[in-house]
Amino acid sequence: MPQSPALPPGTTQRTLSIIMGGGAGTRLFPLTKDRSKPAVPLGGKYRLVDIPISNCLNSGLRSIYVLTQFNSMSLHRHIQASYKFDNFSRSFVDILAAQQTPEGAQWYQGTADAVRQNLRYFLEQPYDYFLILSGDQLYRMDFRTLLHQHIRSGAEITLATTPVQRTAATDFGIMLSGPDRRITRFEEKPKETAVLDELKMDRELLTSIESNPDEELFQASMGIYVFNRQVLVDCLNSDLDDFGKHVIPRAIGERHVNAFIFKGYWEDIGTIRAFYEANLDLTNLVPNYSFFDAQAPIYTHPRFLPGSKINGATLRQAIISDGCIISDAHIERSVIGVRSIIRSGATIRNSVLMGGDHFEGAAPAKSPDLPPIGIGRNCVIDRAIIDKNARIGDGVVITPEGKEANLDAPNYYIRDGIVVVPKDAVIPAGFWI
Repeated sequence: MPQSPALPPGTTQRTLSIIMGGGAGTRLFPLTKDRSKPAVPLGGKYRLVDIPISNCLNSGLRSIYVLTQFNSMSLHRHIQASYKFDNFSRSFVDILAAQQTPEGAQWYQGTADAVRQNLRYFLEQPYDYFLILSGDQLYRMDFRTLLHQHIRSGAEITLATTPVQRTAATDFGIMLSGPDRRITRFEEKPKETAVLDELKMDRELLTSIESNPDEELFQASMGIYVFNRQVLVDCLNSDLDDFGKHVIPRAIGERHVNAFIFKGYWEDIGTIRAFYEANLDLTNLVPNYSFFDAQAPIYTHPRFLPGSKINGATLRQAIISDGCIISDAHIERSVIGVRSIIRSGATIRNSVLMGGDHFEGAAPAKSPDLPPIGIGRNCVIDRAIIDKNARIGDGVVITPEGKEANLDAPNYYIRDGIVVVPKDAVIPAGFWI
């Protein structure tokens, strides 16, 4: 992480970070069947929520709330086990779950409504700035740089944007700004060619961010916002439910709204395909996103697991997490999660294994016909995501080859051409998916 610019003294202490704990996460189903999106495992040993929390901590922002609602037990347990500070620090990572109050009894209706329902807690301390983040994105950002631009420009609201090509622009909210970064227009997922032509970044702006001035790029919203204190209060004094769809478009016409253009790697983990490709990219020799950054580490739950044990295996482009036991297997371009048990003769290619929540040990199986947790002997797994605690019997073959791109079956799913075996699923010996 490059050196961040100097901020006015005390700025980080006067900034509150608010992380959205995710909605129902239907596009990530079945990974979100029993957990919220930010609690989905990532990279073998992390959770998605570890990314924004670690970015905050590495930026010196140590006052953090996570707003939760759907399937939140797993997320709560992870945060409580992972982020503990000493009694002599004002630092905290606290959870604010949706609740019934005398003022209202409804669920969060959107990102803005979630902040509105908890605003009284946020205003108890004299925070000057509010940083609002998504809990399900993969990126590394020093938020001090964002805050520095926000303060220096005199903006009331600053949005982080990332340059995207025309083909991707139709999937995002697109902002238009001049070289001064002030946003003058917003279009949600524009499809018309004429509208896209009007939203292109101009040559002067491209030159200022050291991009090719002849390149065709658009500013896509990253769902990262900085609000001044009173501006946030004023914007939420309405019935608008969502920041991206409602609050920001209105504010552009009424407030000084600036764009912070971020040129680093950023991936919105919104679909099974995006999740799968982001994980497999980690196995590349030089991945787009690296967890091997000593200057900006990613924090997570310290499990104190033993080192992984390899009893003869062929490994190529593989990430092997802690506490695994791998016996005479062939593993290629795959992410192997914590406590994974892979038995002899197994072949795993282009796959993500999330591992297990516990070691089964020598305890007798609940049923003599129930396979043990992990991957059985002589299995072949290709282009698949195997969720935690799955029991894959001997001789099982899992591949999307020759099947529909999207399919629901009793103990597995296919999404975006990827087979997903859900958490705690049982695949009997000899089964062919």
